[in-house]
Amino acid sequence: MTAPDPKAWVKAIAPYIPGRSTTDDGRKVHKLSSNENPLGTSPDARAAFATAADSLERYPDATATALREAIGAVHELEPERIIYGTGSDEILHLAAGAYAGVGDEIIHVRYGFAVYEIATRRVGATPVVVADRDYATDVDAILAAVTERTTVVFVANPNNPTGTFVDAEKITRLHAGLPPHVLLVLDQAYAEYLEEGEDDGGMALARTASNVLVTRTFSKIHGLAAERIGWGYGAPAIIDALHRIRGPFNVTIAGQAAAVAAIRDTGFVKDTRAHNTRWLRWFEEQIAGLGNAGLRAVPSKGNFSMVLFEGELTAERAYHGLMDAGYIVRWLPGQGLGHGLRITIGTEDETRGVVAALRELAGA
Repeated sequence: MTAPDPKAWVKAIAPYIPGRSTTDDGRKVHKLSSNENPLGTSPDARAAFATAADSLERYPDATATALREAIGAVHELEPERIIYGTGSDEILHLAAGAYAGVGDEIIHVRYGFAVYEIATRRVGATPVVVADRDYATDVDAILAAVTERTTVVFVANPNNPTGTFVDAEKITRLHAGLPPHVLLVLDQAYAEYLEEGEDDGGMALARTASNVLVTRTFSKIHGLAAERIGWGYGAPAIIDALHRIRGPFNVTIAGQAAAVAAIRDTGFVKDTRAHNTRWLRWFEEQIAGLGNAGLRAVPSKGNFSMVLFEGELTAERAYHGLMDAGYIVRWLPGQGLGHGLRITIGTEDETRGVVAALRELAGA
């Protein structure tokens, strides 16, 4: 007898590998592998989440009205043009599902978010991977890769896992060079960490263009990774298409309530951004001081740093050495980054501690 056989494009998917939470020997140590918020979660969001426990027997609001209105108020966006999902990951999958299929192509950069390829293959489309420019998105390479089969382009900005950022001029040029039928998805999961004036113009493009979708998440600066809440903004026709394949009741009652409180707590967001700016800058300065040992930090605009190991100390040895020292970071050989470690900016103690451990491993 034969068993059901998954589609060939599904079998071609390499499953997503999340950041580890324990060491090789099962110890719980400092986790700097998943870009979580070192300040935790807004107290207002925690309180809203706890209150929602009184309604466990009820289905969530399927239209997430309060959440969309809160997002719209903070970001000055039309609530009816906002889509919501279980993390921004779901929105990315919805974009691929609505606009690509067998015979189509989806473009993303070589060192991009791992979900892009999974979302592409899941619908039977072909991933087209383009070269980067020193670990950053190369707009010209993307435009050169566009064919008559291209239907979606994924761009993370700031980019995960490298932390690089493409400015508004380049994003505008990328959009202008794409055929009108190609959907440009700007994944802004780390946009809240940007300094004032560093906006890539994505929201403004999405307001006026018929082929731009911007995605955001509550998992990072808002500290709600456990609840998996993401959202996106685009033209009405795009949002309508995504709603057609969105799972019903996809964001929980507690998640919606916590997210509403979190996005309104602008003080917590400001404190998180200030903490990250200070300690990311310090971290990169310390890694620059280890240049003689072959370490180099790719300039980052996220809440993490991609540290490259270009000397005697390898990323693999540093990965296990840091684990022994009590720090779990992200090693990504499966994404072609076997020579680098993505390290989350943690608390002050964690950031100082991981630098001290790297210095010792490098013999500096």
